Amino acid sequence: MGVEGCTKCIKYLLFVFNFIFWLAGGIILGVALWLRHDSQTTNILYLQLGEKPAPNTFYVGIYILIAVGAVMMFVGFLGCYGAIQESQCLLGTFFTCLVILFACEVAAGIWGFVNKDQIAKDVKQFYDQALQQALMGDLDANNAKAVVKTFHETLDCCGSDTLTATFTPVWRDDLCRKDSLKSLFENSNCHKKIDELFSGKLYLIGIAAVVVAVIMIFEMILSMVLCCGIRNSSVY
Repeated sequence: MGVEGCTKCIKYLLFVFNFIFWLAGGIILGVALWLRHDSQTTNILYLQLGEKPAPNTFYVGIYILIAVGAVMMFVGFLGCYGAIQESQCLLGTFFTCLVILFACEVAAGIWGFVNKDQIAKDVKQFYDQALQQALMGDLDANNAKAVVKTFHETLDCCGSDTLTATFTPVWRDDLCRKDSLKSLFENSNCHKKIDELFSGKLYLIGIAAVVVAVIMIFEMILSMVLCCGIRNSSVY
């Protein structure tokens, strides 16, 4: 016997929210793949200074996001099917998956909050090391120059927060694209541009995480109410 009355409304409401959840999972998966293959981040994070690769902390977060998006699509489909079939077993599995996914999202959010400044800091340190090698003419100076020029061309910047690097454009025009005076007064230093690059992307991820968390909480409530309604209708 199917559910009736308010429980039936909850059934279709849960289906609609699960469909939205499924779409959100697809959007998150798409955004994560875009971030993974974004030209600015790939140009920078694929660099290698000698035997030292660029920091991969950002990509760790992206891979977590890809996994979350894929799991969300699966869980959303499970919730839609469970709601339409009025299956307590499927809805119970769906609720359990939601709780696990919500816990993982909270853990990932804490990890991201703790590491949000570290990501940019690691990349800035990588850039400073390459810039120092390029300026000092170390054994790996050619490789360091290539790394530095990639940063400058990708982010349209030149130099870092240090005094020596700030005046680099004046006497090292082989590292910066523009002439010395225009570079000195117009170009932002690369530390600022690195902060802007990663803070903008992390802000986007944070908004998506909050929206998904709200939807998940609402779905957990609806699934519990629907399970109780199905149980009561089966008794009568």
